[in-house]
Formats: sequence, structure tokens, C-alpha cells
Amino acid sequence: MAVLIENMTQKVNAVLKTADLEAIERVIYRNGDDIAVSISRSLERLEEKIIAVEKNILGRLVEIEKELNSELQNLRLMVEDGSEVVIGEK
Repeated sequence: MAVLIENMTQKVNAVLKTADLEAIERVIYRNGDDIAVSISRSLERLEEKIIAVEKNILGRLVEIEKELNSELQNLRLMVEDGSEVVIGEK
């Protein structure tokens, strides 16, 4: 690990040395379980956010549908009453 830190503090080209790669592999291997748990929790949080957004969208669509149905019902009532209905004029 010290080799990796020393190489990171020195100004070098963007080429990883074999020792660096081996140190990274050891860190990943030792912390594999922690990394897996962290990724799993992140994915769970992402899933929760997606579900919340889906509920939000569905709720809004239901509201829009109700509003459209109400407007259509009003238009039907006006037509059935024989009232003049002018669409598009102000």
C-alpha cells in the first residue's frame, strides 16, 4: 500500500506500474465484501427513488385523467342541454 501512496504523490505519467495494480487488487480482494454491501445498498436506495418517482408520475396521471373526465362530462352536459358550445374562442 505504501508503494501505491508513494507513486500517487510523485509526478508520474498516467501509467500504472505493476506494483500499483497488485496493491489495488489486494485492497479490492480484502474489501470485496464491504464493496459488495456498499454497492448493494446504493442499488437499493436507487430502487427506492425509482419507485417513489413512479408513484409520483402515476399519481399525477390519475389526477390528469380525472380532470379530463370531468371536462368531458361538462362538455357532454352542455351538448345534451342544447347549449351552444364554442370550442377555441375566447
